[in-house]
Amino acid sequence: MKCTVVYIFSAFLTLCGVGNAFSQKSPDRYEAYIDRYYTLAQEQQQQHRIPASITLAQGLLESAAGESQLAVEAKNHFGIKCHDWEGEGIEYKGDCYRKYDNEQQSYQDHSSFLLRSRYQELYSLDITDYQGWAEGLKRLGYAEDPQYANKLISLIERYELNKYVQEAVPEVEATVDEVAAADSTSCDDEKKNAVERSVYNAWDLLYVEAREGDTYHTIAVDMGCTAKALAKYNEKSVDAPLQAGEIVYLEKKHRKAVEGCDVHTVVDGETFHSISQMYGIEYRRLARRNRILFTEAVEPGTVLKLR
Repeated sequence: MKCTVVYIFSAFLTLCGVGNAFSQKSPDRYEAYIDRYYTLAQEQQQQHRIPASITLAQGLLESAAGESQLAVEAKNHFGIKCHDWEGEGIEYKGDCYRKYDNEQQSYQDHSSFLLRSRYQELYSLDITDYQGWAEGLKRLGYAEDPQYANKLISLIERYELNKYVQEAVPEVEATVDEVAAADSTSCDDEKKNAVERSVYNAWDLLYVEAREGDTYHTIAVDMGCTAKALAKYNEKSVDAPLQAGEIVYLEKKHRKAVEGCDVHTVVDGETFHSISQMYGIEYRRLARRNRILFTEAVEPGTVLKLR
């Protein structure tokens, strides 16, 4: 199974007639969809920090509340086409769309798409900022519909989907004490409560997001850990610059990607290091697994083995 690939969403809203479905479907149908799938959306939030409200709204909009042909016959709730797909597909309106064994696979594949470098700036937003996420998805090219962001916002507000984000937040954020326990040899008990930062969990790894002006030194002071340890976890030099929103892992990354994320197709602007951070894996092992020197550039379109 391929985990991160190229998707085409632009025609799906028109093909499914979602605009009409949104105005004609009864509220009960939408509420039934939310009741059935909100836990899947919360799981994706806990694993990847994608707001459950956004995932639910996109699922509602793009699957016609679970009643589109793709949702019914292919368990495909987000209109993902067959590009770079080795699994089974379904023909629909002259195009091939991915067919999943269950809805959970569809939700996970949707998250894999949003983990691409194109959308990384969204992760610097507050997780409850559904308006920022909706507008960002439209601005970054997720859909061509000029009203796409407004439709998502309308659904979120109408059905109060942000409450599912807030319910899951305590499970997303770890305490500073838990972070300190991740490396007791490099954390200072006297400093670990100095500054409050949100700590997240992805791929069973704790991480924080760099703020404007952050360095490994400033994050280390805030978290009560050493800059040397943080740089080692993230496979960077201790004085390497950080960009706002960049992931900074607080513990050693995995040797390979989690099960289900087998390969990654490189897109323009990605590097071995950025891909390794995306999946929480050591980039030197990633390069070695693909028999490429980790100092070499990686060309767009290259398919990398992640495990």
